[in-house]
Amino acid sequence: MSKTIEFYFDVGSPTAYLANKRLQQLCDEYGASLDYRPVLLGGIFKAAGNMSPVAVPAKGKYMMEQDLPRFAVAYGAPLNFNPYFPINTLNLMRGAIASRSESYFQTYLNAVFDAVWVEGKDMGDVTVVQEVLNSAGLDADALLAMTKDPEVKAKLIEDTQAAVDRGLFGVPTIFIDQQMFFGQDRMQFIESALRD
Repeated sequence: MSKTIEFYFDVGSPTAYLANKRLQQLCDEYGASLDYRPVLLGGIFKAAGNMSPVAVPAKGKYMMEQDLPRFAVAYGAPLNFNPYFPINTLNLMRGAIASRSESYFQTYLNAVFDAVWVEGKDMGDVTVVQEVLNSAGLDADALLAMTKDPEVKAKLIEDTQAAVDRGLFGVPTIFIDQQMFFGQDRMQFIESALRD
């Protein structure tokens, strides 16, 4: 029986970028489906009393210069440190909420993730976002208009709170059969859950 992977993410997280790449590979290998759950990482940090690992300078340096590049090689995923990090992803995550049920969602997500973590673009700049989305064949003006929709704004807040209520303290967080896995470095356990 095919399993569903619930994937809570924010495009501003390099570990969520890597998790997305690896989860796509695992879905192809095991015939699982990926249920994307866009949330706002800053909201989760605030509610859970957590903070970014890069807030600890030595840990941030280790992660960005050694640990994450190792995983990028292991997953066959290009990764470059974004000079604009941390990026305010509020509108990008609203865009993910607005497009989640649309046929172009995967195109949107891949374009945004790659712009941040491969191409090193300033995705906090609306002009850059427009260029990235248009280059991916998407209607940037329509998508950016949707990010201003009160229902989309409310949905991102609601989904982020629901994630906190479910026990999230950061991203990426993955659920399979109600089992929670935090971090992109838990893929061996996720793969085992897909095999069971």
